[in-house]
Amino acid sequence: MSHARIDLVTFSKTGRVLLLSTALCALSLPLAARAQDSASAPAADDQLGEIVVTAERRSENLQKVPVSVGVVQGDQLRNFTAGGGDILELAARVPGLYAETTTGRIFPRFYIRGLGNIDFYLGASQPVSIIQDDVVLEHVVLKSNPVFDVNQVEVLRGPQGSLFGRNTTAGIIKFDTIRPSMDWQGRAQASYGSYNTVTFDGGVGGPIVADKLAFRVSGLYQRRDDWVDNVYSGPSADGTKPGKDVMGGFEEKDARLQLLLQPNETLSMLTSVHARDYAGTSTLFHRAALKKGSNDVSAEPRGVVAYDEADNNPQAYKTYGASEHIAIDMGPVTLTSITAYETTSGYSRGDTDGGAAANFPVNGVANGFGQSQGRVRDLDQLTQEVRLASNGNAAFKWQLGGMYFDSRDTTDFYQRAYFLTGAANNPNNWVRLRNKNDSWAVFGQASYALAPGFTITAGGRYTKDTKEPSWDISALYEVSPEVSLYARVARGFRGPTIQGRSAVFNSDFTTADSETIMSYEGGVKTSLFDNRLRFNLTGFAWRVKDIQLNGNDVNGNGVLFNADKADAYGMEADLEARPVENLTLSAGLSLLHTKIKDKNVYAQVCILNGVVVCTVEDPTIRVGANTFAQIDGNPLPNAPKYTANVAARYDIPLGNGGKLFASTDWNIQGYTNFVLYRTKEFYSKGDFEGGLKLGYTAPDGKYEIAAFARNITNEKNLKGVIENYMAAVFNEPRIIGVSLSGRL
Repeated sequence: MSHARIDLVTFSKTGRVLLLSTALCALSLPLAARAQDSASAPAADDQLGEIVVTAERRSENLQKVPVSVGVVQGDQLRNFTAGGGDILELAARVPGLYAETTTGRIFPRFYIRGLGNIDFYLGASQPVSIIQDDVVLEHVVLKSNPVFDVNQVEVLRGPQGSLFGRNTTAGIIKFDTIRPSMDWQGRAQASYGSYNTVTFDGGVGGPIVADKLAFRVSGLYQRRDDWVDNVYSGPSADGTKPGKDVMGGFEEKDARLQLLLQPNETLSMLTSVHARDYAGTSTLFHRAALKKGSNDVSAEPRGVVAYDEADNNPQAYKTYGASEHIAIDMGPVTLTSITAYETTSGYSRGDTDGGAAANFPVNGVANGFGQSQGRVRDLDQLTQEVRLASNGNAAFKWQLGGMYFDSRDTTDFYQRAYFLTGAANNPNNWVRLRNKNDSWAVFGQASYALAPGFTITAGGRYTKDTKEPSWDISALYEVSPEVSLYARVARGFRGPTIQGRSAVFNSDFTTADSETIMSYEGGVKTSLFDNRLRFNLTGFAWRVKDIQLNGNDVNGNGVLFNADKADAYGMEADLEARPVENLTLSAGLSLLHTKIKDKNVYAQVCILNGVVVCTVEDPTIRVGANTFAQIDGNPLPNAPKYTANVAARYDIPLGNGGKLFASTDWNIQGYTNFVLYRTKEFYSKGDFEGGLKLGYTAPDGKYEIAAFARNITNEKNLKGVIENYMAAVFNEPRIIGVSLSGRL
């Protein structure tokens, strides 16, 4: 087992100034607004409702927790996904969060405050943890489990290892579904749009035995017709059949059943089982969409490719899972046990060079990378958590517990690389990798109210994964009932990782040692003007030592390595307001500066057959037939310099108690580098998307009917690249449709 160094972090002057500025901003806010008890009765029509989060494993008002938390309500998320979108729709909706994929809907990659992992290897480790209904989902395929009949999404920014997750250095995305109730409850939303896109998301439940046993059954159905043409007309490498509308579609079928048993006032048992059946198209790469010297992709048609292999990029996965959540109220304390099991299998296949070899020669020579396949033959994940927590609202609160994690899978990789001018670069090899990962941890947290309105919280976790401690300490001071200041220091780590994909080219595995992060943040949380304005602001800075990075080898496969460190600083702001009756506004902003610091670390550049095909702006060195760029001082990949989002809704009350409404939402993304080195091609800047919804809501919100548009301006945004082939990955096209929703 390796032991990462624990070094004191020295912040840049800019980082210290940022934190100080945040605190000063808090002190300058108006403190004389009238008090509003957010825990009282539901808010009036001209006020904002209370947001309750479980960021510290307790139900608390968002404004009273000393953690930076972004929140997306279930109805908001369903509006974003009405056009067939998936979990990636969270990107740019929460300040500091970014998400993307180059492996279709079964492999999302998340980044918080610039920290993530661009590796597309099925066994890749990610520093962002996904928690669904208190169960950590570690494998990248499990992270894609669809979110449906959801109550709320919480994004916890910064290291969170003391209470949640596993090896979490960047943060956590936490999904909480709607639980069973002893009263009859139900909701559903259905939509239909462009490309025969259909979405149904619903749930219904109620008592089986009054006040003792309840159920809830939930389901998700999504589909879209194929809409992308394959126009290749030459010889096929594997029998692939081109045609019109042969790619781009998908079908998602998911179900969940929950049973809640409460035989008495002290015992609660929640049993949950779920299943997923997905089939669709893996990511489409548009070869040579990027021209040397520019990142303009306007000339590339989104709905046309020319693939000579990979059977038009199919992928399919089936996932099953179950969990048992038991809580025993012992009076002064509650004992909680969470047992969960997940299993999945499936495959993904793609023409990874993004086009036919003869159509895209290099120096006059036909070149093709061929196809790539990944197949998870069998993945099993077992987790067990036990937690003991104090009850009540005493000045001293505490919780402690332990967690066991066991994950093992058998994964097959196939890579076919060939050139029309000669023999295969590699025979048709399947390589089988068996991954096993087990760890255990003990954790605890305690908070103490030193004085009215001033609370100190500290937590820690010891993990055997690499025998590493994680900890955090925070303080919250209520300047007034409307304004709170908080500060937090946290240390986290991510264990060693391995990259086995290069084995298909008979190359050695690459590994990266543990990385450690020290994170500092301070902020202000406000609820002003009789709870008509909620504004939260956070400034942060972090340093990751021995940061794990991922580049490429000569075959385009991932190569893991450590750099000395990476630094970052930035800020996040969330605002929600009801300036006048019937008008609701919200906005979010994140600013981020990241920098790799290691003068001795280099990354391979965009090279194909010894030729550099892009415009590299970093100093380079030549090693044999390969070229490497010095990446010292560069930003981290997929770390936008800024993101901003705005949303507005206006209601027009009608005489029958119903409402007409219009709502819109927009987001924009600043400069984002996709790779470790700087180029004139592999980045995005100023990308934006917008949505619009017009409709009618019946009295008491019983049902809603509306017309909607997602990506209403049909923006074609660059979301990723395949470097060696100057290939582009695009966002989803415009979807226009109608939706109907209702509730019991």
